[in-house]
Amino acid sequence: MNDNRILERVSLSEWLLPREGPMRVPGRIFADETTISQLEEDERNRVEWSALRQVRNVATLPGIVGAALALPDVHPGYGFPIGGVGAFDPEEGVVVVGGVGFDINCGVRLLGTPLRWPAIQSWIDRLGEQLFRTVPAGLGAQGELRLSIAEIDHLLAQGARYVIDRGFGTADDLAHIEENGCIEDADPETVSMRAKQRQFRQVGTLGSGNHYLEIQVVEELLDPEAARLYGLSENQVVVSIHTGSRALGHQIGQDYLKEMTAASRKYGIPVPERELVCAPIRSPEGRQYLSAVACGVNCAFANRQVIAHLARSVLVNVAGCASEEVRTIYDIGHNNVKLETHSIEGVSRPLLVHRKGSTRAFGPGRVESPNSYRPVGHPVLVGGTMGTSSYVMRGTDVGMATTFGSAIHGAGRALSRKKAAKRFWGETVVSDLAAAGIQIWAHSKQGIAEEAPNAYKDIDCVVRAATDAGIARVVARLRPIAGIKG
Repeated sequence: MNDNRILERVSLSEWLLPREGPMRVPGRIFADETTISQLEEDERNRVEWSALRQVRNVATLPGIVGAALALPDVHPGYGFPIGGVGAFDPEEGVVVVGGVGFDINCGVRLLGTPLRWPAIQSWIDRLGEQLFRTVPAGLGAQGELRLSIAEIDHLLAQGARYVIDRGFGTADDLAHIEENGCIEDADPETVSMRAKQRQFRQVGTLGSGNHYLEIQVVEELLDPEAARLYGLSENQVVVSIHTGSRALGHQIGQDYLKEMTAASRKYGIPVPERELVCAPIRSPEGRQYLSAVACGVNCAFANRQVIAHLARSVLVNVAGCASEEVRTIYDIGHNNVKLETHSIEGVSRPLLVHRKGSTRAFGPGRVESPNSYRPVGHPVLVGGTMGTSSYVMRGTDVGMATTFGSAIHGAGRALSRKKAAKRFWGETVVSDLAAAGIQIWAHSKQGIAEEAPNAYKDIDCVVRAATDAGIARVVARLRPIAGIKG
């Protein structure tokens, strides 16, 4: 190995961070040479935020199994790197606030439509404008669904089903949502009143930051059989919705950062970084946090369900689609922690898997996938930027064995929001995108600058690294034609 290298190359897109010092397991990074070089440079220069240092820190936590993982869209986060995965033994391991983050169950829903491109090109502006007017977006945005505390408790316990029962969608939607739109063991009593109060009017709102609603066209099919099972075809118009649990999830993160700080001291767990505060999984504090996270997960499922219903109504009213023709292809989160069964050295065992900016990517045959998708595994929805492709991928047997069935969730940031806002001008970004044939409706020009396409890594390189590593396979490439931003 080159003496200047921190990581050992295992294969084309897989690298090893050797175990040393207090690390209980090695680190394993799946990325291309460009990303690896940047990670190593940040570590050598001792930058304040180093994703490699965060991988090393995660590897020190009690009960971690296999390796601390980072995927090709890796960049620094709070505690865990974004694009990070950590699996823990339920008896000896811990549940970690930084392994989930503050936007609990932020995720993507993909809606298929009967519309074709370029047939809708002449009236795409009218469709985009009506989506912009119909779907509330922006910092502090409020929706039409007003809930009492008792109703919020029902939503936290029941997830997407609660809003579907109130007329926001159909039972077919549930069949194509991860966990059927609801995680069990969600006890609303574990969520603070402050968190619930912040959610009174936020169900069915897009929010701000990197959240979006995007009209896309299926530009290329690379796995025709999987695309057929998913209901995707070339030139089909689809709608992608990216958002999470809004203020409620953020407040849960804030509340339990304090609770788990106390728990870490109580149980004598060394914490190398503040956001890695944690508690034993079986402890009262660990169980309480997992229940609160489940509530946040269910809130996000319900939020995306209401937005999908609003988008469906626009497609019916503006585009003339029949309601049943606008179907949920899949809905999956990428900030979660779940108890799952995985094969370790040929033995199936339960593990608590944290995915921070990482998507569950279960391969063929897993019962967690919708029945019709089971032969190929469920869709993995990978968001690009306002100006670049997004992708539909699927899990593989290699990924099941090496990443606990996890894959990339997006391009991954190359610049912080602060640096992007200094480098780019919102109006210029919008005009450049328009010149490229992509219409943008936005509530904040600064938000556009922060989310400029050049603030992110090259999505094609990130997807190629995941493919080269064998952890996921490309099904389809989606091209943006219009976007709604907060």
